[in-house]
Amino acid sequence: MLVVGAHSADFVWRAAGAIAKHTVAGGEAVVLALSYGERGESGELWKDPNQTVENVKRLRHAEAERAAAAVGARLETFDLGDYPLRIRDEDIDRLAALMREYAPHVVLTHPDRDPFNPDHPVAHSAVATARQLTAGAGVSSSFRTAPPSEFLVFEPHQPELCGFVPTVFVDITDVMAAKQEAMASMGAQGYLRDYYTQRADQRGNHARRVTGDPGIRQAEAFQRLIPNVVGAL
Repeated sequence: MLVVGAHSADFVWRAAGAIAKHTVAGGEAVVLALSYGERGESGELWKDPNQTVENVKRLRHAEAERAAAAVGARLETFDLGDYPLRIRDEDIDRLAALMREYAPHVVLTHPDRDPFNPDHPVAHSAVATARQLTAGAGVSSSFRTAPPSEFLVFEPHQPELCGFVPTVFVDITDVMAAKQEAMASMGAQGYLRDYYTQRADQRGNHARRVTGDPGIRQAEAFQRLIPNVVGAL
């Protein structure tokens, strides 16, 4: 599993439960932060009047490492800067190289729309392009390729305004403690913990109704971008 966020904490709020579920079952997970979110995602850290950009990056890296460890994932960072996040051709090449090397079975990232965060659609576009290049863009190529991964987007902060319609719910009831630990690691955005705890409870309610399983208490929602292929219905 490869989870790509525009900022270093994005994977925590949106997909930490799914990551933990994957790794507990024996899977491998890499979380990639395209930036540290040092400018627009680190409000608590900037309350220190002597704060510096480099120190914020250092602190955010340490937070993300702890959060990734809490859900059994490995952290990678590109440090591209945020607000705005700008993706260059060489960054696409770097991301595609990571995908070819790691060859994930599933890739998770942001939706392609977000009226309140310009970095998130940029991250989506970069991931979608790199994924296509990784798979050879549908044709035989002279460079190394990897099999096409499943491609899903995780739930944004304002789902309705981002055109997000969940098509996959992941039951995270048994790993919610790991998600809570990951969220607790992100001191720069502690105000989001209650929000995403409540969202897990809400999606758990939806998952219970979909399945009829009363044991589901918390869930995370995703939208599949590439159709599933099955042998029969």
